[in-house]
Amino acid sequence: MDRPYQPLLFVLARCSRNQLIRQIEFLKAENEMLRKRIPLQKITLKPEERARLVQLGQAVGPAVRYLITIVRFACYRTWISKVQNKEPQKRMGRPRTPAAIRELVLRLARETGWGYTRILGELRKLGYQSISRQTVVNILKSEGLDPGPQRGPNSWDDMLKRHATTLWQCDFFSKRLATRRGIRQAMALVFINLATRRVWISPCTTNPTAAWVEQQSGDFIKATVDNGQQVTLITRDRADHYGPNFGRFFQERGIEVRKLAYRSPNLNAYVERFIQSIQKECLDYFLIFGEKHFDYLVKEYVEHYHTERPHQGLGNQVPSGEPPPISSNSGNDIRCRTRLGGLLNHYWRAAA
Repeated sequence: MDRPYQPLLFVLARCSRNQLIRQIEFLKAENEMLRKRIPLQKITLKPEERARLVQLGQAVGPAVRYLITIVRFACYRTWISKVQNKEPQKRMGRPRTPAAIRELVLRLARETGWGYTRILGELRKLGYQSISRQTVVNILKSEGLDPGPQRGPNSWDDMLKRHATTLWQCDFFSKRLATRRGIRQAMALVFINLATRRVWISPCTTNPTAAWVEQQSGDFIKATVDNGQQVTLITRDRADHYGPNFGRFFQERGIEVRKLAYRSPNLNAYVERFIQSIQKECLDYFLIFGEKHFDYLVKEYVEHYHTERPHQGLGNQVPSGEPPPISSNSGNDIRCRTRLGGLLNHYWRAAA
């Protein structure tokens, strides 16, 4: 044995466990100081050097995680797999989005103000087919960016707010009826005001001709005049049931009718949402026998809708505008009124 190593071995042999730990910490700190003074470059080890480190590390055990500094512990585990002729384990889960795509998404959002749907379309055009809509949303949210588009002063939302008081939306909705002549498809025409959420629904018909639509339009105008409501603008979809004279009928009375784009139900969202409500909360629960039965169900629901059903868009108030009663801690004065055999419930506070 060489004489220079004898003093070191002699010292280690006489050390206690705590002293060995302190010496290892000293050597580790010294190694880190020396590493900092080496120019920043990749350190490449020879295969025999890697095998030696793996052999020594296996003797140390799991604590090698806290000792190794020449490479990352993940790289050290890869060495072990190669020495043992094992394939490295594949990472579970979806792969991370490449940094180039993340930077491109953020660039498009900051430079254009587009929403996530528009950004996704631009990525598809550029050939990025693997990225999903939710990935774009997550990238924008991680950087504190709103995934929705920037809404300027002339957006559709601002236009609706400006004209809400006198703006109405209209649409048809249908339901199958059981009649003496078999199953028939009945249709009704509905108008809704954006500011008050008040609706007007025509009697149903199984033959929605242009003459019938014009007659119902006249009844709608008469109802708004009787109720003191104003109508200056009506939006509608491009259904064929309106007929060619629908817009002309209202224009002669100073009311503008605006056709919406094809396949754009979101532009007529208020009336679409009302149709969904009346279908799911009322009509879907009944087997309807004839037009009179249909009109009766619609009438009961509309009255409940106007005077009893709270609306989130109106601050949980009813469209009739009645002020809420003064609340009390007691629930003994709460009463319930039902419609349509208990399908529609209304709770109210009885007067003292």
